[in-house]
Amino acid sequence: MSTPLSGKKAIVTGSSRGIGKAIALALAEAGCDVAVTYLTRDTEANAVVAAIHGMGRRSVALRADVSHGLETLDLVRHAEAAIGPTDILVNNAGRMMIEGLDQISEASWNDILRVNLTSVFLMTQAVLPGMRERKWGRIINLTSVAAQAGSVMAVHYSAAKAGVIAATKSYARLLAKEGITVNAISPALVVTEMLANNPRMTPDLIPIGRFGAVGECADVAVMLAGNAYITGQTIGVNGGMYM
Repeated sequence: MSTPLSGKKAIVTGSSRGIGKAIALALAEAGCDVAVTYLTRDTEANAVVAAIHGMGRRSVALRADVSHGLETLDLVRHAEAAIGPTDILVNNAGRMMIEGLDQISEASWNDILRVNLTSVFLMTQAVLPGMRERKWGRIINLTSVAAQAGSVMAVHYSAAKAGVIAATKSYARLLAKEGITVNAISPALVVTEMLANNPRMTPDLIPIGRFGAVGECADVAVMLAGNAYITGQTIGVNGGMYM
């Protein structure tokens, strides 16, 4: 069955697992061909590709460190050679490091900002020329409730993710008249490895009373990819943790 996204081409960074995987699969189910990117988990990435092929869509697994400029350019080039020009970019790749105020070093600060914020800039700049030429594009950035409410465990992570929200708004303003929308999804306490590795997080922190599911983030990504009138927004998928 044809959908508004049928035949669109997407790149989802960090999509071998977790929220990125769920978004890649949901976009494929909506009719997109999807480039799956990963840094270390090739087996998991190839499994996502196989699942997308099973839906009758094209897909490719590509390894890249998207916090480095030359690797992002190579990634986009190989993705477009495999599935076609990029219509949808989902900047999902990121990393959290739990460190107290006395533990954060200049090196860890720079590393967390590079992985979570610089990667968004580099990937966006890499796909923008084609989107602007075709006058159509959807850029969806994954941020975090830590950007909105602050974090007592990771100041650098909160700062980087807040930067993602600011960049989202700026790109949205600059590109609104060119057929390109830019939005952010801000999850909180979604069941992923990051949550599993943090025993301090419990469902009683969430007004709804449970953790979120990756599919609930993926639903929002598909909605944003198909909507031409929503731009510059940060959509909270947080069970009421931040309102």
